[in-house]
Amino acid sequence: MTQQAYNSTKNIRFGLIGFGAWGKHHADAIHKTDGAELVGISARSGSSCKDARDTYPDTTVYSNYEDLLADDSIEIVDIVVPSYLHHEIASKALKAGKHLLLEKPMAISMSECDDLINIAKENKRIFAVGHELRLSSLWGKVKDLIEEGYIGDPQYALVELSRNPYRLGADGWRYDISRVGNWILEEPIHFFDLARWYLAQSGEPVSVYASANSRQPDHPELQDNFSAILKFDKGAYAVVTQTLSAFEHHQTVKVTGTKGALWASWSGAMDRTRHPTFSLRGFNGENVEEIPIEKMTGELYELEDQIAMLVEVLNNNGSLACPAEEGRWSVAMCLAAQRSVETGLPVSFQDFVKR
Repeated sequence: MTQQAYNSTKNIRFGLIGFGAWGKHHADAIHKTDGAELVGISARSGSSCKDARDTYPDTTVYSNYEDLLADDSIEIVDIVVPSYLHHEIASKALKAGKHLLLEKPMAISMSECDDLINIAKENKRIFAVGHELRLSSLWGKVKDLIEEGYIGDPQYALVELSRNPYRLGADGWRYDISRVGNWILEEPIHFFDLARWYLAQSGEPVSVYASANSRQPDHPELQDNFSAILKFDKGAYAVVTQTLSAFEHHQTVKVTGTKGALWASWSGAMDRTRHPTFSLRGFNGENVEEIPIEKMTGELYELEDQIAMLVEVLNNNGSLACPAEEGRWSVAMCLAAQRSVETGLPVSFQDFVKR
């Protein structure tokens, strides 16, 4: 099951690297999670350090992340920094003997992904990637129903997002292609992950054909509108599509199979709202029904579930929702999709996932 009770036996000591807009939400999730203790925060700027000290006066705040890594009492490090810094900081955290939660994308190249996986294995460290949508009471319920046979054999999935433009990020990093890698790695990566997760019964994806365009004349490389078709080796296929030229934040998932279908939707004024509207409808082959979602859903809630999951894993040997190998696949799908956008041709995943 995607949802589970998390029971801990001792507090797990967390260090957080990155205290920007999303990092602050990570800090809040760690702080409020039973069995988790936020003992260290590393922030880059003086104002961010002051903000961290004011908000968490009992937590040690560092201006240099390497000083945080030198704290032997910290068991796991949560890294929430711009994508181009993931490999540098995560590799040092793993070598320092820390377990790791790394925000998506785990890296911006396959070589960096592979290097981090090897370092984690060499140091026998737990390595989780921040695909928190897998923990959602809504998106996870879709997966549960597929695995229970509700729709029969899955044949098709649509994962779609309509929202306003991305936030700039600190120093505008998200609008700098050299630091973001590509915009497919920024948010469609979540939807590639869901599509692959939902269609797992059809094997692995084998190819992608993608198209994109931009409404930004000064930054055509930053694509506001993006769509891709993924083909799987047993015949299923998925469509992943998004537009950043819209308003608010609206996500839809539709999955059909040989027996029935599922339709999930989530809407909010912002992606980080705590007051969304959401629903899940299903066709079980005979009737259309409303399927209840028992817990509030949204990325802030799933972030809290992700921290609780890590407490369970470190205390009781639970399972990770998205281990590093799964995060590697997500990066591979995005990089292949970007190549397809650039060439106008279908692209095989073979060259991206082989070691």
